[in-house]
Amino acid sequence: MPEPIRVRGSVVVPDAELVWRFSRSSGPGGQHVNTSDSKVELRYDLAASKALPEVWRQRALERLAGRLVDDRVLVIHASEFRSQWRNREAAAARLSALLTEACAPPPKARRATRPSRGMVERRLSNKRHRSELKQGRQAPRGE
Repeated sequence: MPEPIRVRGSVVVPDAELVWRFSRSSGPGGQHVNTSDSKVELRYDLAASKALPEVWRQRALERLAGRLVDDRVLVIHASEFRSQWRNREAAAARLSALLTEACAPPPKARRATRPSRGMVERRLSNKRHRSELKQGRQAPRGE
């Protein structure tokens, strides 16, 4: 791989923790379609990884629990390109994006606020104005 798989900041997943498998991709191909293994399967043992800080690893295990195989291994398939090299790049980019999102700190809790009195009054006067406009468009009743 030309570029290491970067998670956040200077944290990088080492190549030793990645397991690559290649197989024949489905779909149309050219002359060498029956001989080339262009489909890529990238496996990353998230639970046993030493690359991620403990807090990040626990956060990622919780957030990616639905995607993990055997509650520990993250598997990514890539077969959208006809070349194995491009599929490897696509799988690595997908793994990087997944880990970056999963290791991100939780968002700050929203503090409940109330609209100001002036804002409430403006909203209500605007509603009254709209209502009067629409009332004025109606034909008089009962005449």
